[in-house]
Amino acid sequence: MELEQAFLSLAQGVDPLTMPARLVCDEPDRDAWPVDRIRTHLAHPSTRPELRERTWREVIRRARTLGAPWDVVAVAMSVPVLRRMLARLARPAHLDRTEVEQEALAGVAAALCTVDLDGDQQDRELFRAADRAVHRLVYAAQQSCLRERALEVELAGAAGAMFACEEGESVDEFTVLAQALRTGVISVDEARLIARTRLNGEHMKVLAAERGVSWRQLYRHRSAAEEHLAGYLRRRLQEQ
Repeated sequence: MELEQAFLSLAQGVDPLTMPARLVCDEPDRDAWPVDRIRTHLAHPSTRPELRERTWREVIRRARTLGAPWDVVAVAMSVPVLRRMLARLARPAHLDRTEVEQEALAGVAAALCTVDLDGDQQDRELFRAADRAVHRLVYAAQQSCLRERALEVELAGAAGAMFACEEGESVDEFTVLAQALRTGVISVDEARLIARTRLNGEHMKVLAAERGVSWRQLYRHRSAAEEHLAGYLRRRLQEQ
């Protein structure tokens, strides 16, 4: 994760970025700690809530008033808690964990700009924002899955009905794709995408890596192609 690398580069080296250790520890072994050690104590279950809130207040204040690199530090400080939150999250199998983490971090970064600097429990505002962002993403993914399944059922039903009507001709799913390709309903690329993922069972993430695009973009591409294919099959059935 680029964020983590940037954070650790600030915390390590000859002149590490530090914060007062007493923010997060009652009896520290030195006056200032590198920010990664601050984060470790901040996320530890034994850290008292008032110390946690005091530390977060200072981190957020620095991010808002000083800017870089404290904006990076503030978001990176949230990572341990976010990972615990996301470990409990029920998500669709095709929704990549990395994408969920990025959405959560984006929620934290956005909330940093709006959280009330004079308010209480500022850290909770950040994590609530992350939680909302993640649940929006999960909901959108779930709705996409439902649409995909409904379209898959419609395609299967339409293709099956067409198979039954085509007397004396050997018609299968590949033939249907070839016919749709010949009529210009779908492109060669779209026919290959549907054939490889729907008929051959290849994983979308593998094809996305091959094509250098995100798997979500490829899902949208396939969904649009299958809608065109479903429309074509409906018209064919009406003509028979």
